[in-house]
Amino acid sequence: MNKPNPYSNPDLDEQTLSTEPIFQGKVLNLQVDTVRLPNGSTSKREIIKHPGAVAVIALHAGKLLVVDQYRQAMGRCEVEIPAGKLEPGEDPMEAAGRELQEETGYTAVSLQHLQSFYTSPGFADELIHLYVAEELTAGEMKLDEDEFLEMQEVTLDEAYAMIRDGRIADAKTVMAVYAWHLYQATGQWPK
Repeated sequence: MNKPNPYSNPDLDEQTLSTEPIFQGKVLNLQVDTVRLPNGSTSKREIIKHPGAVAVIALHAGKLLVVDQYRQAMGRCEVEIPAGKLEPGEDPMEAAGRELQEETGYTAVSLQHLQSFYTSPGFADELIHLYVAEELTAGEMKLDEDEFLEMQEVTLDEAYAMIRDGRIADAKTVMAVYAWHLYQATGQWPK
């Protein structure tokens, strides 16, 4: 039996009438849903299905660990916090530790879940689980065979400068920088 949706609003909810798979890929799937609108008419919704991802705010010696890598979708390099896609059935906390080690070489004594958020709910179901890594120990990077990146450590001022000049332009990293700033101001991670 399906559990009721706690975020349901009968005045706004759409009912899925049919789903047509369009593309099945390695990272995502595309489908077109036909939905009944609240006024009774129908419409099409193009939906990207994604397995979810993790991202990590990792601080070392007062600096944020970030990676610089080429992003084909953007056609340029982007500075981001360590992150990656969930494997089928993978626990998000384990994935966060795995991605931190793969992309930076660091391991953490503990990972604290900070927030989970949807990246683009208008057309995708990707949910990113954001963690804070604590008590880091340096090690070796273990990049995937098709992954090329450079790890660096940046101060808060450097991170803000990268946001201003567009080197940091993805939502998860901007959100991480703002959360870090709040942490520095209050001594507590935002929840």
